[in-house]
Amino acid sequence: MKPRAVLIGLDGATFALLDPLMEEGVMPSLKALVGSGARGELNSVIPPLTPPAWTSLMTGRNPGNHGIFDFLRFEFRAGGRQLRVLDGGDVACPTVWSMLAGHGLRSTVLNFPMTFPVRQFEGSVVPGWVPWRHLRLASYPRTLYDRLSAAIPGFNPRELAMDMALEERALEGCHSEEDYENLIALHIRREHQWFEVARFLMREEPADLTAVLFDGVDKLQHFCWRFLDPSLFPNAPSAFESRVRQLCLEYYRAIDGFIGEIVEMSGDEARVFIASDHGFGPTVEVFHLNAWLHQHGYLTWAKASDIEQKHSETLGMGTMARRFYEIDWKNTTAYCPTPSSNGIYITPATADGAGVAPERYERFRRELADALLAFKDPATGQSPVTHIWTREEAFAGAHMSSAPDLTLSLRDGGLVSILPSGELVKPRSEITGAHRPNGVFVAAGRGIRQGVALPPLSILDVAPTLLYALGLPVSAEIEGRIPEQLFEAGHLRLHPPQFEAPVEDTTLLALAAQAVPNNNLDMEIMGQLRALGYME
Repeated sequence: MKPRAVLIGLDGATFALLDPLMEEGVMPSLKALVGSGARGELNSVIPPLTPPAWTSLMTGRNPGNHGIFDFLRFEFRAGGRQLRVLDGGDVACPTVWSMLAGHGLRSTVLNFPMTFPVRQFEGSVVPGWVPWRHLRLASYPRTLYDRLSAAIPGFNPRELAMDMALEERALEGCHSEEDYENLIALHIRREHQWFEVARFLMREEPADLTAVLFDGVDKLQHFCWRFLDPSLFPNAPSAFESRVRQLCLEYYRAIDGFIGEIVEMSGDEARVFIASDHGFGPTVEVFHLNAWLHQHGYLTWAKASDIEQKHSETLGMGTMARRFYEIDWKNTTAYCPTPSSNGIYITPATADGAGVAPERYERFRRELADALLAFKDPATGQSPVTHIWTREEAFAGAHMSSAPDLTLSLRDGGLVSILPSGELVKPRSEITGAHRPNGVFVAAGRGIRQGVALPPLSILDVAPTLLYALGLPVSAEIEGRIPEQLFEAGHLRLHPPQFEAPVEDTTLLALAAQAVPNNNLDMEIMGQLRALGYME
């Protein structure tokens, strides 16, 4: 029988939460799957952020080679500076699904970011990070959306994809039990929609690889971390705290049910993999990076009054555009355009003498990094910045020049703020969740060892592992490796890994040429990022 594989993505999943949930009986299907196979931590990319991490998982390449570093790209151009929302057309190397298509195999890919527009592909795609108004045009093949709408009872694109009216109503405030109940109920309904799409396609159009991403895990953990983390939840919780935690557990029970049904539908011959793009942990403070750059002479605001902004200001597309106009670029040498990447861009030299000349670049960058690491929070006497990578250290590859010059890691794992502030380090009003490098990996099925705790793997290892599980050769350009300790020795002897020369992937399907209104699409995606806390 031809091998098949299933990949279940749990965005932001961490064993720090999943282990207690399995032990408490909240996730019995996941516990059974782990017991029948292998598990290990999955080290993410730098920084552990959704778009570059999932792209690395589906390509086996680091961001320096696939070219995705953030949700947005900050570009210095002759006509000025701009921010552009990234999409699948920006992925600079083949994906697992395009590699499968090159070997005549079919994939079903549901809710993964950077999958629109669709590259060389055989099968079905309903992409993630596409607002619901654009979902019909973004789905592939062109008839898929209408078939799903006709076949699935209660099909609701507004809850399947992004609807900012629903997102913002659910997320605004989140102070009362009703706020949290609306948020959690929304994501249970959304995950159920994705499960129904997966179930329909698994039954009606079975693929060699079925990949479905449940991303509410990440969203709930951002806003409900203090209710989920056993180390933070009080021993004597209030009625409100107990109820919100129970609502969160209902979400994880629902996810576990979907996992169980997908595993059952997969059959005994399929290999099942679960992976997350990164882990999670608490964040308790905000470091105002652009304010630090301003105070230390690297960044100049065009108007001094801009420093006195309201601290509660949220950062949507309009605010980010205003920030560009409020910068005195002639007198600015370093700037953080987006908080999501924790990255600093050094202004290149211009004809009028502004920016940093090439001969000064290395010394300037080293001095800037040293100054950031030496900065101490006046309240604690400790540095909020614990590590800084250069682009060569973090993003070596063909597209390294598009990466930030410096990328920061903060002491509490959170994101920087790019807003002006008179106070450089501020405590958050309440503990929230933030990304961590250590995600999760689970595998079970024929030829996979049982009851094994694996050493930490790289997220780059998932793509070659999927190719091997499907009996395909691994492209020589893939940077990840097949973790041989995952498979039984006898299976490896009978099926030794094979490798092949790199395959060029330049074909974009006709879907890429469809007239999706990019301005509206970008605005809605920026709204999603703002609502989720990536644009603080």
